[in-house]
Amino acid sequence: MQWLTALFTNPDSIAHIILAYSIVVALGLALGRIRVFGVSLGVTFVLFAGLALNYFGLKVNPTVLGFIRDFGLILFVFFIGLQVGPSFFSSFKSGGVVLNCLMILAVVLSVAVTIVLYFLFDDTISLAQMLGVHFGAVTNTPGLGATQEALAQLNYHGEDIAVGYACAYPLGVVSIIGTAIALRLMFRIDLKEEDKHWEAEEKTTNHVSIFFHVIVANRALEGRTIGSIRDFIGRPFICSRILHNGEITSPSADSLVHVGDTIRIVSAEENKDPIVAFFGEEDTKIDLATEHSPITSRRLVVTRQAINGLTISDLHLSHSDGVNITRVYRAGMQLFPYRNLHIQMGDELYCVGPENSVKRLAERLGNQVKRLEHPNLVTIFLGIAIGILFGSLPLAIPGMPVPLKLGLAGGPLIVAILLGRYGSLFRLITYTTSSANLMMREIGIALFLASVGLAAGENFVAALLVGNGWLYVGLGLFVTIIPLLIVGIIARKFFHINYHSIVGLLAGATTDPPMLAYAATLSEKNSSAVAYSTVYPLAMFLRILTGQVILLAMWSFVTV
Repeated sequence: MQWLTALFTNPDSIAHIILAYSIVVALGLALGRIRVFGVSLGVTFVLFAGLALNYFGLKVNPTVLGFIRDFGLILFVFFIGLQVGPSFFSSFKSGGVVLNCLMILAVVLSVAVTIVLYFLFDDTISLAQMLGVHFGAVTNTPGLGATQEALAQLNYHGEDIAVGYACAYPLGVVSIIGTAIALRLMFRIDLKEEDKHWEAEEKTTNHVSIFFHVIVANRALEGRTIGSIRDFIGRPFICSRILHNGEITSPSADSLVHVGDTIRIVSAEENKDPIVAFFGEEDTKIDLATEHSPITSRRLVVTRQAINGLTISDLHLSHSDGVNITRVYRAGMQLFPYRNLHIQMGDELYCVGPENSVKRLAERLGNQVKRLEHPNLVTIFLGIAIGILFGSLPLAIPGMPVPLKLGLAGGPLIVAILLGRYGSLFRLITYTTSSANLMMREIGIALFLASVGLAAGENFVAALLVGNGWLYVGLGLFVTIIPLLIVGIIARKFFHINYHSIVGLLAGATTDPPMLAYAATLSEKNSSAVAYSTVYPLAMFLRILTGQVILLAMWSFVTV
């Protein structure tokens, strides 16, 4: 039995290390599924499993533990960046500006509350521990990792800030949901009415492509090409089908238009009225997509590497026997197929044209979904390498004791966002399936949380029994509730934002999946998820950066 004892007690053994992590992660994930009042901690329970097992004697070589912790954090933030990259910059358009401004206010307020509480209790709690409480209260794990990295640069040797994080986190999750409930009671929200209002708002603000039919009644258009008409109107649109002398065809930019033709148009909704007025009149009694004709429509998936990075114009659709691309679907977004739009691996192109021509285009694009199941590891590891280099760049700021760095969390996150959005310009394939992306994120955050727990178990229990543990819990409540309550009131009272969107805003501002899961129980609509995804990328970036900024800015003036 000596071998079994050594397996469980030798912290330097590779077998022991792998076994320890496997037990902690498996136990944490299993217990994280347990729901209390409809709320579960999910993967975050891995942290508490690690704390418990570390307290009872499970230890890992500190050097190996540090490597696994940092590598897990890199995996997590990098795959988050790849996921949100395609929609990151578009989130600042339209209503996203207001939501992101409110999210920034929530971040600033949480930082302000944290600093005020530190100065009120500076004789009891250090700045480093207060930052641990801060990230537990706002349920942001990558921010914790980035701050730990900054503390290492400053040669910090005090109490592990994961202790404050672990004390504040559980009630942080509950308090975020409690704040949403308080706002609902405060404003006497009727959830069904909010659903109706949200649907109405979507209809008036939705800018995705729509289709409609026009009859050519403007005699000035007789004999003109579709391309010249598009240039003259100055508004982008696609002619997917044209009915001329009883025959339906799929036109190209060089196709001629004649008075009396009926054309099926695809454009943004705001362009409909001027397009209809220019052609003559709208025909609401016909749908050329359902009439008997040799024209077909299909969604084609880009799976050939040679297509990645090309623009719509590079496909030379005028040579494809009248095939038109009317919509592009990417990462849950619908894009208008502008001629200069760069195509990415995994894009779905909605194509209209003669059946044989569409088949030929499908062969050119690939349209073999199974190819997407094989991730491009070259781009992934190249992106991680560039992210680490970028995160290690020292930014010298006067008055700070050490240069500011984006670190192992901020660097890979920014590079991944840029790769997800612009990688195709450099012919880099960044596409990963949703399941593969989720798996890598879950593995990364599970390894990080297990490492944090295995390093801080003894200190965590000591803090609760004889230390400042309960003070950390109480301070965390203020950091969680005050900013979110203020932002929620402003969002509702002054901007009249839909309640479901406010719930998504609060979840995104705290990067808190349990809050989003709670929001899903309030409505069958995806309004909360839309608001969450709108503010989440920038919120994650700010949370990662703010801890370091506070630490470096105040280091020379406080006791840590």
